[in-house]
Amino acid sequence: MTIFKSSIVLIVTAILLLSCKDKDQSGKDKNPADSISESSHEKEIENSSMVFLTNEQINAIKIEYGSIEKKQLTSSMKANGFLKVPNQNKASATALMGGVVKSISVQPGSFIRKGQTIARIVNPSFIKMQEDLISVDSRLEFAELEYARQKEMNSGNASSQKTLQQSESELKTLYAQRSSLEKQLELIGINTDDLSDENIQSMVSVVSPISGSVSEVLVKIGSYVDPSNAIAEIVDNSQLHLDLFVYEKDLYKLAVGQTVHFTITNNPGKEYDAYIFGIGNTFENNTKAVAVHASVNGNKTGLIDGMSITALVSLENATVTAVPTSSIVNFEGQDFIFAVVDENAEEEHHEEDAEHDHDKSPEHRHEESEKEGKEDSTEHKTGKMFERIAVAKGTTDIGYSEITLLKDIPEGSKIVTSGSFFLLGKMTNEGEGHSH
Repeated sequence: MTIFKSSIVLIVTAILLLSCKDKDQSGKDKNPADSISESSHEKEIENSSMVFLTNEQINAIKIEYGSIEKKQLTSSMKANGFLKVPNQNKASATALMGGVVKSISVQPGSFIRKGQTIARIVNPSFIKMQEDLISVDSRLEFAELEYARQKEMNSGNASSQKTLQQSESELKTLYAQRSSLEKQLELIGINTDDLSDENIQSMVSVVSPISGSVSEVLVKIGSYVDPSNAIAEIVDNSQLHLDLFVYEKDLYKLAVGQTVHFTITNNPGKEYDAYIFGIGNTFENNTKAVAVHASVNGNKTGLIDGMSITALVSLENATVTAVPTSSIVNFEGQDFIFAVVDENAEEEHHEEDAEHDHDKSPEHRHEESEKEGKEDSTEHKTGKMFERIAVAKGTTDIGYSEITLLKDIPEGSKIVTSGSFFLLGKMTNEGEGHSH
């Protein structure tokens, strides 16, 4: 009986051992198609963060690029205000004497230098003043000779002292008249050094008193202008500054020299920099706001006197890693940016899944292989390869957002600042198209 029980135990043990061996063997002899499928799946997961665009697509959607920057977005204070040009950098071009406008040399928006002609005017008075100066010069020449003669005669007692004094008085009067006429003609722009009866001018030029841009032309050809009427307005933006309005509760936070980042209200995508150079000591227009003055740095193209602005005053020198807010897209609760990983990528022609090829006949696979060979001989489209990079988003203001990269990318990498939503849409659509 004992021998019988032992035999049963040995038989059961042998069956279990054989079963384990078959199971191990089956694990080693996997279907090759299953291996290819798993490999393709791993590759698909690896490339799921990549998206390719041809150069034509990039140009069509007008993708713009930038880089990850250092910005002062922390410990800052927001303020509103407007751009202002000081009065000493504004000018009205006027004629010192009235006249009829003969020609106009500028138009609104033109840049003009100090002393450059704006318009030319005519007036018969200009001719009369030059005539008077020529006449005084002739009389002055005779008066000088007469005074010299009377002085000589008086020294020999051949002439009275009274006659000499009258001659001297006449000479001084003519000198004064000549000086007055000369100054008047110079003020209206007529050079008197070479003035003669042969080159009398009937037209004078009205010139710009400062260098700057013509903001307005106030006359037209043929109109009469008085000395009190401006012919054109000129503005010099080189000294353009900000007037920020800060309430008294925040005034203690500000100091001369602090950096200001600002954007135009109607164009928040473009950022400019300034620094505080003065803080007012009176309230503005019966309010509890004080004017804070800041000088604009760098290029002032596009900035106009009176524009409304939104500013961020940096209260500390601490900086953070930031990108334009337009660079960031959100997908399934995660924020991303797109970085260029290949500037000269080629469009790939992906083969069909291995499990589909496995189901096809050898003849069918051979035909498709020949067809693919012909397609591969054609020129591939070139473009750029983009990678989706996960980020943690922080402080956002004046068009920039603080970010923390959740994956390292090479320093100086080019990132997409406009067009990220298109890239995300293309990526998600392709992901849905390849799911099984």
